[in-house]
Amino acid sequence: QVQLVESGGGLAQAGGSLRLSCAASGRTFSDSAMGWFRQGPGKEREFVATISFVGTTYYADSVKGRFTISRDDAKNMLYLQMNNLKSEDTAVYYCAARRYSGSYSSTSRGYDYWGQGTQVTVSS
Repeated sequence: QVQLVESGGGLAQAGGSLRLSCAASGRTFSDSAMGWFRQGPGKEREFVATISFVGTTYYADSVKGRFTISRDDAKNMLYLQMNNLKSEDTAVYYCAARRYSGSYSSTSRGYDYWGQGTQVTVSS
């Protein structure tokens, strides 16, 4: 059974940092692209960042230069380093993985596995 479990969310002040982690189990994702999405209060789920199986990354304009996505395939882990946080970054953050493709995707339809989400709250 495939599981993605996020951790590292919490409360941060504007300008601060948080590091999200996503632990994958049930299969290896070394050949799969993975990504982070978020859903703010009253908003639809939106793309944040994605990474291909070879480490190519792509970011939403709203987080470019502030967030960094990375992966450790030896540990089956995905990370999101979030710096210079803003109040508009407040959201539930979801980890996602593609089942068969190693190419990154910025659309939620491109992902087959999802975590349960972790809350990030940024106070101004």
